[in-house]
Amino acid sequence: MIVPMKKVCLVVQSSIHNEALLKLREVGAVHLSVKSHDAPDNVTRSVERKAKVESAISLLGEVKAPKKKKSLVPAGIHAPRRAGARRGRRTTDFYGTEEQEPYSLDAVCSSSRPPLPDYIIGISRERKSLQDRVSFLQREISRLELWGDFDPESVRELDKLGLPVYLYEISYDVYKSIVSGDTEDIKFITVKKTKKSVFIVVLEKELTFNGTSYSSLILPEKNITVMSREIDEIKLEMDELDSKMKNLVDRLPNLKNEMRIAQEELEFENAVAGLENVQDVPQNMGICYLTGYLPKDEIENLKKAAAQNGWALSLTDPDEDDENVPTKIKNNRFVNLLNPVTDFLGITPGYREVDISPWFLIFFCLFFGMIFGDAGYGIILTLTAIFGIIATAGKGTPIALKMLLLLGLVNTLWGVATCSWFGVDSTLVPQVLKDISLGFVSSAKTDQLIVDKNLQFFCFAIGLVHMTIAHIKGFFRNIKSLKAFGEIGAIAMLWGMFNLILFLVVSPDYMIYPINITIYLIGGGFGLSFIFASYEGSIGRSILDSCKNIISVILNIANIFSDIMSYIRLWAVGLAGASIANTVNTMAGPMLGNFLIFAGIILLVFGHGLNLILNVLSVLVHGVRLNTLEFSSHIGLTWSGTAYKPFAQRGK
Repeated sequence: MIVPMKKVCLVVQSSIHNEALLKLREVGAVHLSVKSHDAPDNVTRSVERKAKVESAISLLGEVKAPKKKKSLVPAGIHAPRRAGARRGRRTTDFYGTEEQEPYSLDAVCSSSRPPLPDYIIGISRERKSLQDRVSFLQREISRLELWGDFDPESVRELDKLGLPVYLYEISYDVYKSIVSGDTEDIKFITVKKTKKSVFIVVLEKELTFNGTSYSSLILPEKNITVMSREIDEIKLEMDELDSKMKNLVDRLPNLKNEMRIAQEELEFENAVAGLENVQDVPQNMGICYLTGYLPKDEIENLKKAAAQNGWALSLTDPDEDDENVPTKIKNNRFVNLLNPVTDFLGITPGYREVDISPWFLIFFCLFFGMIFGDAGYGIILTLTAIFGIIATAGKGTPIALKMLLLLGLVNTLWGVATCSWFGVDSTLVPQVLKDISLGFVSSAKTDQLIVDKNLQFFCFAIGLVHMTIAHIKGFFRNIKSLKAFGEIGAIAMLWGMFNLILFLVVSPDYMIYPINITIYLIGGGFGLSFIFASYEGSIGRSILDSCKNIISVILNIANIFSDIMSYIRLWAVGLAGASIANTVNTMAGPMLGNFLIFAGIILLVFGHGLNLILNVLSVLVHGVRLNTLEFSSHIGLTWSGTAYKPFAQRGK
């Protein structure tokens, strides 16, 4: 359910506004409504700090933690510098000196210690600079390798002495003309010949042939040997930087906590910036206020804090035109299993919309089971969840593992009903597994063509029930208004379209009532929707609105048809997954009976693992869509809400 909110206005003296905000943060219940202002310096600094911590977390997240080994070197004894490292370059550790070991007692006491995020970002930037230098040197070596390892400084010295030389790579045609003397006298030395070109050194002047001036080789900074040596030295420095980053991986929890603190600091500074001065009061009073929203079940806590701290407090119901009222959803433990899904998707219903969490969870589990559609995969997911729950039992089991357990069980039950086990042909499945399957959807007991028709019927029936529930909820929401008849009309059209789809797509044998009743349902439902769907106190105005939007009203019939048809994806995607699993088995089967058994096992693991990943993506695309689009559109849910985020302290 969506928790009712109260609109809060809190008035305090300007001289103690910081203390008041700190006390308010301890209450941890008010969702602040901060107005947009030009960001002051404190907000800008908080934003920069938060950005640095985010960047540091991202950089550390890309580093693999080193395997912990017992050190035989006492604390405070430092490893010698690696052989070959460049002596002319001074590197700095986390505390800004070469002598202090990161996180040593001396370093902790040092006042020059930079913040951890700055240090991590500094390492990353230095490594990036070194990597760029390596890339440049490698390109230079690649450009010069056909010329050989010559000393460019010698060429520059000759130029200073008035004996310029130029290096050219030319084609054989140009080379033959130069050798034959077809051009003006050119003094040159042939350095090297390849299949495509000739490398020459021209003395005294640049090469010009048939009026065309050729570009000579741009001399490098150093020769190839020196550049190769520099690359080796830089790579040693990069290894040192990588080692420093790996040693900081265990600081990731600290950074995440600092991220929470930085977020709180930013919220606090935004709250300070959002304080409004009360007008029309004597200047020496200095009164300011802030506004926000408070769940009704937190009213007493805020009143108590206001009384203790001398705040003026106003609590009112949100106005109809308040657009940014946050949404706090409160459900039982079972329905809360859906939270990992909605948090991942980042979707929140509007404050004045309806909470569909229970129905979302029920149908999402059903969609998950039908899309995965395999008992073998379900057992893998179930065992994974059980192992995770046992492993985290002492620390507090994540709700995502409980959700995975539920999804794995539903998937297993559906796979058992359809006799689907790792894509194995139903004729090869043990008899006991065939016996416990459900004949309506199991090819082990029923012909495959009939099973496909049954599954199509079942998918359309799910769509009918799903969207009928949406309009039933709409009916009860509008029970005191004639608009409820519009919901009845929509239900009638749904049931009529369902029967029509069975006739057109599945088979006339699956129709649940004659075609004439289908026409009555669609026509009567359309009439009720036309008259009452836009009802706002006047039937005449409602009909007029429908006439103005006649195209949309007519298209609504097609939308109902397409919405029910959308549920066929449950059968189609599940069939695709089963086909992939069967194909993997077919490819690996011949390998399992001979010396290629290991290759067959690898193929089975890889193929079914890939299929599992594809099924997860399918659930996110199709299983979520049917809840957040088809079902939500029929219940009038736009997911345009703002999640309730109280002004509270979360970091340590």
